[in-house]
Amino acid sequence: MYDHYIGIDWAQQNMAIARMTKHSQRITSVDVKSDIRDLQVYLNNLKGKKIITFEESSPAQWLYTELKNYADEIVVCDPYRNKLLKEGAKNDIADAEKLVTLLKNNLLKPVYHCCDDFIHMRKLVSGYGDLIQAGVRIKNQRSAMFRSQGKIVDEEISGSYEQFVLTGLDARLASYEKEKSNYQKIFTKIVKSNSLVKNLSSIPGIGLVGSVSLASVVVDPTRFSKKSQFLVYSGLMKLDRISGGKVYGKTTPRYNRTVKKVFKTAAIVIIGTAKDDNLLKQYYDHLIGVKNYPVYQARHALAQRLAVLALGVMKSGKKYNEKIIQKKFNELTV
Repeated sequence: MYDHYIGIDWAQQNMAIARMTKHSQRITSVDVKSDIRDLQVYLNNLKGKKIITFEESSPAQWLYTELKNYADEIVVCDPYRNKLLKEGAKNDIADAEKLVTLLKNNLLKPVYHCCDDFIHMRKLVSGYGDLIQAGVRIKNQRSAMFRSQGKIVDEEISGSYEQFVLTGLDARLASYEKEKSNYQKIFTKIVKSNSLVKNLSSIPGIGLVGSVSLASVVVDPTRFSKKSQFLVYSGLMKLDRISGGKVYGKTTPRYNRTVKKVFKTAAIVIIGTAKDDNLLKQYYDHLIGVKNYPVYQARHALAQRLAVLALGVMKSGKKYNEKIIQKKFNELTV
C-alpha cells in the first residue's frame, strides 16, 4: 500500500529515523539532532506514498500537526502495546527500527489524533484537573491544622508557627479559588459557543466541566460504530476471558479514565440531587427497588446508560430530550 514505511523515535536532543520500502525488508536508519524542519525536508524528498509512526508521548500531538502534510498517513501508536520494544538492545535506533518493523507488519495499535480544535481543549481539561487536585490537597492540609489541636475548622488555633502556616494556606486557597473561577468562565464560553459541548451539557449530571471533557477526549464519535465499543473505551464494560470454548471470568481492558470519571460522577449527581420525576433517577430507583440490584451495580448501570445517551447526543447533533427516549426507558423498566 505504501512505498515508504518510516518509524521515528523523537527526543528533545535527537531523533532516530528508520525506513523500509514496500519491496524490501532491509532497514535504513539514522540518528541525528532533533530538527522538525530537517525531518520535513527528509520526508518531502521521499517519492511515493509514505506512512509514518511514532509513539504516543507529550510531543506526539505537535509532531502529528507538523508532519500531517508530509505523509499519506500517520500512526501515533500506543507504547503500552509495543512489547517488542522491550526485547534486545535499548537505544533510539533500535526503537525506531522495531517501530518500523511493527508498522510494516500492521502490528501497531493507533492512538486517536487529529487537528480538531477539541484536541487543544485537552490541555485545558488537564490543567483544570491538576488545579482541583492541588485545591483538595490545600483544603486537607488546612483542615488538618485545626484537627491537630482538637478544634473544628475556622476556630482560633494557638501557636505562632501554626498561625504562620495557616496564613500561607489561606493565601494559596484564595489563589486557588480565583484560578478555579477563571477556568469556569472559559468553560462557560466554550459551552455557549460550541454546539457539541452545549448538547452534551444538556444531559443530566454531565455539567459544565464534564461536557467539555467529553468533547475534548472523544472528538469524533463516529469512530465508535457500536455502543459497546464506547462502553469499553469508557471503562464501563468488561470483556469475557475465553479459552477452549470456556469463559474464565472477565477482564478489564484499557480505558480512558477521564471519560469514566465523567459518567461515574454524573451518576452520583443524579442519584443524590435529581428529582423523583427525573427519568434517569427513576431508572436507578427501578433497578434498586424492582430488580433488587446492589447499590454499586445500579450506579454502574446508570453510568452505562449515561454513556449510551452521550454517544447518541454526539452522533445525532441534538440535545438530550427525555420525551424522545421515554419509550426506550419504558422498555428498560419493564
